[in-house]
Amino acid sequence: MTSPDTAPPGRRTTRRRSDLGVIKAWWQELEGDGFFVLPPPSRARYTQSEGHGDAAELRAARGHSGPASFAYWHWQSHRHAFDRSGSLTGELLLHWGGDHAAVAAGLGEGPTGFRVVDGGPKSAFRLDRITPRDEAGLPDPGDPDGVRQFLAALDEPVDRSAPSLRYRPLSPAEAAWLHDRLRDPLDLAAATRFVVALERRDELTADEMDRLLTAWRLEREGPLTAWRAWRELLHALLRHGREEAWELVAELGAGASGVLRQVPSERGLAAVREFTLAGDRASVYAWLALHRSLREPDAARAAADLAAELTTSGAPETSLRGLYDALIGAVTADWRRETGADHHAGLSYAALTAVRFGADERLPRALRVLAAGAARDQVDLVREEALRPGGSVLVGTDTAEVLAAVERYEAVRDGLLSGTGTDLTASEGVLSRAWHRYRTLTDTDVRWLRERVADPATGLQGLGFCLELLLAHGRATEADVEALLPRRLKELTKTYRTTYTEWRHPLVTLTCLALDLDHPAAGKLVSWWNGARPVWKDKVRLLTHLGAPDEAKATELWDFVTSPSHDVGQLMTWVLVRARLDGEHPLLVADRLLGSPGVNGHVLRRVLIGVADPEQPLWHYSISPHNRSWWQRAVEVADHPGLSPEARAIGLQAARDHLLIRNPDQLNPKPTQAERAAAQAWFDGRAVGPGGAAPSR
Repeated sequence: MTSPDTAPPGRRTTRRRSDLGVIKAWWQELEGDGFFVLPPPSRARYTQSEGHGDAAELRAARGHSGPASFAYWHWQSHRHAFDRSGSLTGELLLHWGGDHAAVAAGLGEGPTGFRVVDGGPKSAFRLDRITPRDEAGLPDPGDPDGVRQFLAALDEPVDRSAPSLRYRPLSPAEAAWLHDRLRDPLDLAAATRFVVALERRDELTADEMDRLLTAWRLEREGPLTAWRAWRELLHALLRHGREEAWELVAELGAGASGVLRQVPSERGLAAVREFTLAGDRASVYAWLALHRSLREPDAARAAADLAAELTTSGAPETSLRGLYDALIGAVTADWRRETGADHHAGLSYAALTAVRFGADERLPRALRVLAAGAARDQVDLVREEALRPGGSVLVGTDTAEVLAAVERYEAVRDGLLSGTGTDLTASEGVLSRAWHRYRTLTDTDVRWLRERVADPATGLQGLGFCLELLLAHGRATEADVEALLPRRLKELTKTYRTTYTEWRHPLVTLTCLALDLDHPAAGKLVSWWNGARPVWKDKVRLLTHLGAPDEAKATELWDFVTSPSHDVGQLMTWVLVRARLDGEHPLLVADRLLGSPGVNGHVLRRVLIGVADPEQPLWHYSISPHNRSWWQRAVEVADHPGLSPEARAIGLQAARDHLLIRNPDQLNPKPTQAERAAAQAWFDGRAVGPGGAAPSR
């Protein structure tokens, strides 16, 4: 008889101890020389950054100051890996810090019945169940873990970094196994993963399409896209020339563009053109691809054709930005296919393409302006790559031609970029990476920022970005308040999560500005913040205390930051308030707080770096290793002669953890060799451990 401890994977209910219990018991035994693990997470450890913060606090509590290696998992991994009963239903990602080899040795092979897979020095380790396979390498259809792992292997592209993803062919046994899962009776939800695996290889049959389409129409609840395999089914219908495909396209609208791009046709070209001209930015990628496939193969001329139509139709600026991104992506993908270059070489070629297009008269000015903006932070990289000793990754390019392209670009750059700014509709991450450009503002910058604040088309994200810069630099005025009140008050009172950005909610910033100016609207704004609804504002209400601060506001903030409540900027606000009231630099205020009872040390370390420049504080929820803004502030804290050794050590640690030191190739845009060398020389000159040896990085 099978014992409960050795029951097959699918029979989870017979286990005496949950998977989580088995893993926890193994985890507790992993401590070793120079290697430790964090306790299993609570919801307070939600990200990798918080995991590294917990590791630092645990090391400090144990009195360890030297280098160490550690492993942990956070709550996001936990939630995706375990169900409520503690059964493992997916891979558990084990993150780590320190020396990769030491972590691999410390984790070992995993607990009995499970295995740990090493993702390499740049990835997490993965813990999963060991499952049986038959002679053909196929799982038992009744083993959910075996099926999940088998399908995950089929979902892995041949080359994840390739311009277009390809998947390995199926063996006859694998194909038969997948087709068997789609036989009657058909469960649409259960069929999803098998449909995806088959159609990624163009292997759905006509009979399978008919039954899936019927089931999709009968069983669906809500929109067509509620079923996760809708793209694959539409692809199969288009591939087979079925009229039902166009009925679905009409119902799906712009969401079908990505699939239409994969199966070129004049009918598809007309559809994506219509979607783009109606304002859908994502559809422009398919429009350019299909236009090139069917009309004009040259990417620049094709983009010029489409730009003319966009301009004539009055399409929004975001559509032109989408067209520019599609153009750069298409040219880079062509080059990679022709040369076999990898992803990192493709980034260099994309930078060169932006430099070239900035001065390419075949393109309309609007596209050349976008190219000039993209090339601004990359032109030095292009020059450096062209002159690289031993050969450039820019295969097939001539050094003299590249340098000439750089000269042409630099001759027109200032004229193209005058009066322009960053894309306020870009992702928060992209906008945050541009933040360091605005550490000082020119008159042209101020004019552009004010125009964006006054523009009714600027969304909450853009308003938060622009208003924060104007206020922090002391360039915001009563006119900026009047531009937003009362015309946009209803929009401004909507929730907008900003804890992952360098700027605050625009209504927080506007309230601070109105208070500082003693504007007549200040009282009304404060009353709104003190009201009971909407509830989202309760989390950030105290951030408005930075406007016209006083001792009462400082006391209320202090009571919050010494409580267990979750901090989304309150401690930083208190530091800045205290600095204004006392007339001193906020770095000195933050420094005095180190070691204070009741103050969250992890948050305080972020605040210490974030307030290094009070004219542009960094409101990000955690120190970001990706942004040059944080590198600049970390260096300044580490070098500040008026700070305590503890505070300067925090600055040095933040610099050590920044990608410019830890992994420069992951920065975007990549640093030049000169920037890398300067950063490394600075770090090596300060990061000296016991006995004169630099600590492990």
